[in-house]
Amino acid sequence: MPSEGRCWETLQALRSSDKGRLCYDRDWLLRGEDVLQECMSLPKLSSYSGWVVDHVLPHIQKNAPPSETSASSVSTSALDQPSSVPRSPLRNPAFSPVSSATSNGTKDKHESPHTEPMVLQSPRGMKVEGCIRMYELVHRMKGAEGLRQWQEEQEKKVRALSEMASEQLKRFDERKELKHHKEFQDLREVMEKSSREALGQQEKLKAEHRHRAKILNLKLREAEQQRLKQEEQERLRKEEGQARLRSLYALQEEVLHLSQQLDSSDQHRALLQVDLSAFRTRGNQLCGLVSGIIRATSENGFPTVEDQAAAEGALREMRDLLSNLHQEISRACEEKRRRDEEEARIKRQESQMQQRPEAHIESPVPNQGPGAKPNEDSTMQWYQQLQEASGRCMLAFEGLSNSKDSQAKKIKMDLQKAATIPVSQISTIAGSKLKEIFDKIHSLLSGKPVQSGGRSVSVTLNPQGLDFVQYKLAEKFVKQGEEEVASHHEAAFPIAVVASGIWELHPRVGDLILAHLHKKCPYSVPFYPAFKEGMALEDYQRMLGYQVKDSKVEQQDNFLKRMSGMIRLYAAIIQLRWPYGNRQETHPHGLNHGWRWLAQILNMEPLSDVTATLLFDFLEVCGNALMKQYQVQFWKMILLIKEDYFPRIEAITSSGQMGSFIRLKQFLEVRCP
Repeated sequence: MPSEGRCWETLQALRSSDKGRLCYDRDWLLRGEDVLQECMSLPKLSSYSGWVVDHVLPHIQKNAPPSETSASSVSTSALDQPSSVPRSPLRNPAFSPVSSATSNGTKDKHESPHTEPMVLQSPRGMKVEGCIRMYELVHRMKGAEGLRQWQEEQEKKVRALSEMASEQLKRFDERKELKHHKEFQDLREVMEKSSREALGQQEKLKAEHRHRAKILNLKLREAEQQRLKQEEQERLRKEEGQARLRSLYALQEEVLHLSQQLDSSDQHRALLQVDLSAFRTRGNQLCGLVSGIIRATSENGFPTVEDQAAAEGALREMRDLLSNLHQEISRACEEKRRRDEEEARIKRQESQMQQRPEAHIESPVPNQGPGAKPNEDSTMQWYQQLQEASGRCMLAFEGLSNSKDSQAKKIKMDLQKAATIPVSQISTIAGSKLKEIFDKIHSLLSGKPVQSGGRSVSVTLNPQGLDFVQYKLAEKFVKQGEEEVASHHEAAFPIAVVASGIWELHPRVGDLILAHLHKKCPYSVPFYPAFKEGMALEDYQRMLGYQVKDSKVEQQDNFLKRMSGMIRLYAAIIQLRWPYGNRQETHPHGLNHGWRWLAQILNMEPLSDVTATLLFDFLEVCGNALMKQYQVQFWKMILLIKEDYFPRIEAITSSGQMGSFIRLKQFLEVRCP
């Protein structure tokens, strides 16, 4: 229809106009109004019309000219758009204050008597509004249809994607499960294979084990048989060895008894005026030989057949020697009887021709000190006096030593520590601390309190304290020589200088040092203890200086080492003095005692391995001091050792004991060519 084309043109013109750009209420369908009924009904004035007539129109009439054209245009425009203005009062900003004012109180003041709104006759406006609403409806329906289709497409896509994802997840789970099955199957196959291999290896090991067990059983049986055989052989060897050892002890006892008989022949020397020293010398050598065999036997366990044969040969020689001695004595008696029958002249001539007994080596000791003991008898008396003094000292503190009182025991331990610990601290590196150690020992012996173990200690705490400290101090000095000096030869000098200083201020300590030294090392006297009839062999070995524990004698090397340490300490003491002492006084035990010791050791028969060791240690420590003191006489003594004493030592030294002899010989050859 031609009118419809004009309507769309009108709508296009309205859309381009200012009014077309106004905002319309697009939610009018939500209020439930019937569109057709509203389009067909007559226009009505809204409840705001009265307010507009009362407030807006008067202002317009005042400003506008009174022309009919304008009035008619205003009325026409008002009639053309009556339905749009009241329908959207909240969308239009011009009417928003009006609505608020009306809601606040305008309705009460200007309430119209007519409750029904005024009806406006505008078919054209109604038609336009209907077209607008139809356009909006069509547009909304198209949008809803497009949205519905889009939603359906999206839902289809989501369902497709979900189904595809579910299928992929199923495939993934299936592949994963298949992989797990394969891995489990492979692992089970590997485990079964390993189990089969382990079982096979186990069976193989069992077979090898059974085979080895058989071999080991055979070896064990053979070893057990061998062990029993060895035990039987060892038992027989021990029995034979013990029998030989008892035989050796019996041989040694008989040899010593024969040696005593040889020693008893000295009375015939004076009566018959014959020289029997050769018999004594050879007897001592044979005793030394048998003693050496016994010592070697103690080191090796049991004597061998060769040892027994050598001892039996020595016994036979000793018997022959005694028989020859008796023959010599008988011959001398017969000769003496013939000489007695001769005249006085012949008797004088014979007396001049008699062989004089071999004189002992005289000790060329000029100007010996008052404390020197020049001959053997005086030396033994001096030795006995020192041992008796040591015994009296032990008896003096016997009450403190054997006391059961806890306080007395504590005092004894504190005094022993205070006396022995400072001596133990003396060493080759003590140097500057020697004076401090010396002062501490001197203070303790002087009755002054000293610090030991964090406590104050004094000998005045007990009446027997001084005797106890002097005895233990002397014992510790000798023990340091036996242990420390034996291991470190250079330690002899710092220990000796402190001992010499203490000896000078406290002479009783010096006597106790000598007593302990002589008891542990009889060769420092010098003194060779004699075997007495009825004496146990172990007691005799202890007298010789050996350590015997559980019937087992210490080895010869250890014995020589201890003797060497004590002789070195003694040689250092006789030549050193405390540097801070009184130089005007003489040394309490000086070099004259060293000269006496050297002379007397040369007057005694040498012992294999012992004499050479002691001479070497003594000369190495104080030989230079003796040379400066005695000069020409010292060189005569050295010459005597080289020419006369060396052959005597070599004669009694076996091939396995030549070490100490060679060392002494080389020492003297280098220094006395």
